Amino acid sequence: MTVMRALSELGQSVWLDYLHRDMTRSGELERMVHDGLGGVTSNPTIFERALASGSAYDRGLAELADSALSDRAVFETLAIQDVQEAADVLRSVYRDTGGADGFVSLEVSPDVARDATATVAEVRRLWQFVDRPNVMIKIPGTREAWPAIEQSLRDGININVTLLFSLEHYEAVAEAYLSALEARVAQGLPIARVASAASVFVSRVDSEIDQRIDSTSGALASLRGRSAIANAQLVYARYLELSESPRWKALEHRGAKPQRPLWASTGTKDPTYSDIRYVQALIGRQTITTVPPETLRLFEDHGVAELSLPGDAFRARRTMDAIAAAGIRFSDVNLLLEEEGLARFARSQDAILAVIHEKRAQLGSAAVGTSTRVRQSPDTRDGAV
Repeated sequence: MTVMRALSELGQSVWLDYLHRDMTRSGELERMVHDGLGGVTSNPTIFERALASGSAYDRGLAELADSALSDRAVFETLAIQDVQEAADVLRSVYRDTGGADGFVSLEVSPDVARDATATVAEVRRLWQFVDRPNVMIKIPGTREAWPAIEQSLRDGININVTLLFSLEHYEAVAEAYLSALEARVAQGLPIARVASAASVFVSRVDSEIDQRIDSTSGALASLRGRSAIANAQLVYARYLELSESPRWKALEHRGAKPQRPLWASTGTKDPTYSDIRYVQALIGRQTITTVPPETLRLFEDHGVAELSLPGDAFRARRTMDAIAAAGIRFSDVNLLLEEEGLARFARSQDAILAVIHEKRAQLGSAAVGTSTRVRQSPDTRDGAV
């Protein structure tokens, strides 16, 4: 049994935090699905790495190089092709699990992360364009986007809420999910096929809080490396509480699927910690772990597929209380990491557009045979994205 299948047997789905069209067209993704892969996530940074490496996208770029599409629309077209192809490979997982797994995520532009109205419009447009039941549109879990998350779920669109760092923000998006499902029930709309994940970032929390601990006199050294896992344990404890609530049971009775916690940023950044620290510590039923390819390889090499959640929620709370007592405000950490995440995605988006602009100039006159008709997203002509 592969590690991915072993984790699946324990109730945790493994999603790959990487997407490249070579994976879908070479059969690599299909092989990983056979080995137990449950899903794929993407974001602007992942697409930046994919587009800048090798020549896999050159043919697609050449076919679009002389079109009237803006560079942003060209990027979106290529990205959506990748997402559609990956979703088609994972459709068997989606079917076999009754719509509980087998998803591919596509993120809205970081430009709209703090604009709820623009986010809803972007989500609806992308959902219509991708046109796959096993796709999740990713919305950053900023405070400003909470209404957009609820509205998108009310629309029946699958949503992966990303860039969550705190218990407070997790609780807000969990409330958005419950409220959206209840609204659909009140309108007589189905809820069995609405899916959502709450992506809680892990290693970045340790990186930031450890840095603050290191700037003290050393009295807090015992708390180093403990905040991220403690925070995730508290999120999972709250998830378990909600899953036993009468409110959720009423929705579950109507066929609702849980909004699973998804552990993101699971690659170890501090070389003094175990290279599989976060994957190993956060194995729990009804959860998703997203792993970059290297972290997956490391866990396959020396990870142990055994439940490590829920852990000790009381001890986790004591850890977070001790950090707060030391003057480290987790709300400040949350806001900083949220801003850094959005800035990182924005930089990646800018880098993507620069690569596309350069390659279009190089490939515009390249002969690629008969031109392929490309389906264009609504409102992507003439630079409107």
